[in-house]
Amino acid sequence: MAGIGLVLIFMLAQATNNRALYERNYARLFTLNMVVAGLLMLVIGWMALRLWRRLRQGKFGSRLLVKLAAIFALVGVVPGILVYTVSYQFVSRSIESWFDVKVEGALDAGLNLGRATLDSLTDDLANKARVAGIQMSQVPDAGAALALDRLRAQLGASNAVLWSSNGQLIAMAGSSRFELTPDRPGLQQLRQVRVDRALAFVEGLDEAATPGGPSVMPSIKALAQVPRPGFELVGSEPRYLQISQPLPSAVVSNALAVQEANREYQERAVAREGLRRMYIGTLTLCLFLAVFGAVLLAVLFGNQLARPLLVLAEGVRQVAAGDLRPTPVFQGRDELGGLTRSFADMTQQLADARMAVERSLRELDAARANLQTIQDNLTAGVMVLDSGGAIMSTNPGATRVLRAPVAAFEGKPLAEVPGLAEFALAVQQRFEDFESDAAQHGLDHWQHAFELHARGGGVAHDAVSIVARGARLPGALRLLVLDDISEIVSAQRAQAWGEVARRLAHEIKNPLTPIQLSAERLAMKLAGKLDSPEEAVLSKSVRTIVDQVDAMKRLVNEFRDYARLPAAELKPVDLNALVSDVLQLYGSENAKVPVQAELDPRCPPILGDAQQLRQVIHNLLQNAQDATEGMAQAPNLPPVLIRTRMSDSGQRVRLIVQDSGPGFADPILKRAFEPYVTTKSKGTGLGLAVVKKIADEHGARVELNNRMGDGHVAGAQVSLSFAATGDRRAGPAGPDGGTTPAS
Repeated sequence: MAGIGLVLIFMLAQATNNRALYERNYARLFTLNMVVAGLLMLVIGWMALRLWRRLRQGKFGSRLLVKLAAIFALVGVVPGILVYTVSYQFVSRSIESWFDVKVEGALDAGLNLGRATLDSLTDDLANKARVAGIQMSQVPDAGAALALDRLRAQLGASNAVLWSSNGQLIAMAGSSRFELTPDRPGLQQLRQVRVDRALAFVEGLDEAATPGGPSVMPSIKALAQVPRPGFELVGSEPRYLQISQPLPSAVVSNALAVQEANREYQERAVAREGLRRMYIGTLTLCLFLAVFGAVLLAVLFGNQLARPLLVLAEGVRQVAAGDLRPTPVFQGRDELGGLTRSFADMTQQLADARMAVERSLRELDAARANLQTIQDNLTAGVMVLDSGGAIMSTNPGATRVLRAPVAAFEGKPLAEVPGLAEFALAVQQRFEDFESDAAQHGLDHWQHAFELHARGGGVAHDAVSIVARGARLPGALRLLVLDDISEIVSAQRAQAWGEVARRLAHEIKNPLTPIQLSAERLAMKLAGKLDSPEEAVLSKSVRTIVDQVDAMKRLVNEFRDYARLPAAELKPVDLNALVSDVLQLYGSENAKVPVQAELDPRCPPILGDAQQLRQVIHNLLQNAQDATEGMAQAPNLPPVLIRTRMSDSGQRVRLIVQDSGPGFADPILKRAFEPYVTTKSKGTGLGLAVVKKIADEHGARVELNNRMGDGHVAGAQVSLSFAATGDRRAGPAGPDGGTTPAS
């Protein structure tokens, strides 16, 4: 940078005394100045950015470096700006003083005077040419030469030429008569003469002002229109008179001298501005060099002073971050070097102590990992709450039991978990009651049953029954253990309904037969003994009694079948053959809703009780027909579809029944297999309960869901998955090898 500065100063000094050298190298000097200034700005900006980053990162010694840089920068910048300001004013005013404003004004006045003189001469010649044209209007073309010669002598002109309207030469007088091709006026000049009657202009002055140009004597040319004499034919074209008069040599030399002086003055004025810019640019570059040197010295000296402190600060940061490796030692004999060595010894002692602590922590982590593994694999949910009800920690079992994303709400109150606001309030109340009674009664925990997500009488698609147990933990924390007892409650309901069904079947069935027999005997005894109206009433009443007794018997039989369902005798059963046998009762002549079958011929035999599986198929087909019949009118009823499918692994066989009914509401789906849960107005709600009970006897998985189509419920689907026996015998196949249509 110092070498570039010296070169620039040398070139500037040479350019001051040699303007040609300055003009040739001005662009290069200016570009080099800008490049050097830009590089200096980039370096200074980069160094300032590094200092700012170190300061933002909180590195030790950053503030010291900033202060040193600021001090040195001020030491270099403030005097530099002062010198720069004084030098700027000196250069600007010194160069401006080289050029006098009065001289420039005098040159402008001389130019204006010369232009005014030329304008006066041209106007005078134009007026003379206009008068001469009127005089020449009476002169015929034959005598025009003599008249032109007299006119030239009278006006003191050098040439006089008479032109026709189409630019043809008629006559001439003066020196131009010796020229073969005298300059003829242009069409534009002739058109202007027709309008203004006369035209005058200066010719040859620019050529005379050009150095090395042709030696042409400047002159004034005037062009005037010459009207035709009165005896000429009407509409004939006018003639044009051209007069050339040389300018006075004194006027020409004075005008050229003033013009040349003004041109040179303007060139020097332009050079003055460039010279001023070059001086100012050089001063600016020197200012940047001073700033750069000041900042560079600040950084270098700051590093020398702060290096031992930075080494110590880096070691402190490593220790604070837990890195106890040996730290660098500053190789110096002063106090700072001794401090770094003492710090290295202390770090080694901390490392030895840390190794002992880490061994203890590893043992503690292993015990904690074992406890966490046990907790994560518990089926029960475990939650830790603080005194305000906020969730401190959970295990995966809590999410499964509560059917809510409690893990995503750690650190937030339990009441903010969607759907658990009432549960959180009840748990909080239980803990408060427990803490108030624990000291008095010596209790160590509390226990309570809850029904979650229940709506409309406790029925919901995601309803869950849980038992919660709470206890206190150290640190004002609370332990909450949750167990899902939904399956137990469902089994208890099923067992209760079985007991109800057994008692109803015993209590109701006995009186039904005497009631039916008494009604039929009453009808036999009174037959033919009553008038027609009374006999009709009697017949209608007896028929009603008999029909209702039959309905009660069917209801009692369903309760009896549910309560006394015998244990399944599992034997290999061909499910395809069993379905085909049952479908014979659902032909078009027997069923209002047609049934279509799609049986997979690859299905292996399953372990099952043929009689109970036949009852399952009947119940599912009847429910599907009832649901489909309630959605449309015959004969446009869509068929009920029954399918069998073998899994990809070949180890299970699925039985699927689909209908086109209204499907199930969400609150019914969860408890559809419980007794007395039904969507039919005349149903008992035992059909699907029997299916579920038989599926449990067979170890089959049963699923119930709605079929969706175009965003709407298109019907319901019940599927049962049975384990195969391993016998790969295929069931009957239809004509196409895949389906067996039943109707």
